[in-house]
Amino acid sequence: MRVFIADNDSEVVDYLKQIVKDLGDNTVGCTDSKNFTEILLREVFDLVILDWNIRASNDMSMLEWMNKTLVTRPPVIMMANRSAKRDITDALNAGADDYITKPESRNVIAARLNALLRGNAAGGAFDTEVTYGAYKMNRLEQSVTIHEETVILTAKEFELAEMFFKNTDRTLSRHYIMQTIWRTTATLATRTLDMHISRVRAKLALRPENGFRIFTVFGCGYRLESAQ
Repeated sequence: MRVFIADNDSEVVDYLKQIVKDLGDNTVGCTDSKNFTEILLREVFDLVILDWNIRASNDMSMLEWMNKTLVTRPPVIMMANRSAKRDITDALNAGADDYITKPESRNVIAARLNALLRGNAAGGAFDTEVTYGAYKMNRLEQSVTIHEETVILTAKEFELAEMFFKNTDRTLSRHYIMQTIWRTTATLATRTLDMHISRVRAKLALRPENGFRIFTVFGCGYRLESAQ
């Protein structure tokens, strides 16, 4: 799991990063709104911890920006030293998934993070089939049907395909792919990753005429783009 922490206080960022690390997850942190938007447009995360005061204007504009801009917005925990019920209500109504009032104990923060991270991973009820345009994915059989033709994928190929479809029109870095699919932060041989991507592209005929195309983003990773 990857967690993005945005707080204007570097000490708070370090404190939260250690809590996330203790949970066994990876983090990226920033202390200003400009880097916040740049990182979210470039990377993919499973959870965002967002400080109410990340901007000098002291508002929820960054949460609103996420709602309007990101194709797939990760769960968001708002953090602030504001405990008024109206502030909490405003944050939740604006789309925050949880709200933590500062200061809070390490154990409570860890429990709230863990609940959202694992709950998000579980994804609620398990859907056997999910459809993306002309592609119908069967999670039990690990197969994909397109134009009435069924293609059987290996476990890794299916995970890759589903990950890309879930993040259509977003660039996925090699680092994120390695953490998500291979469950490791160790350097993965370029040939291994490229080979799997090539196989998914070929087996699923990811071409504009089928509604999607996958291409390399040099210096970063890969991107599945909707051609519809």
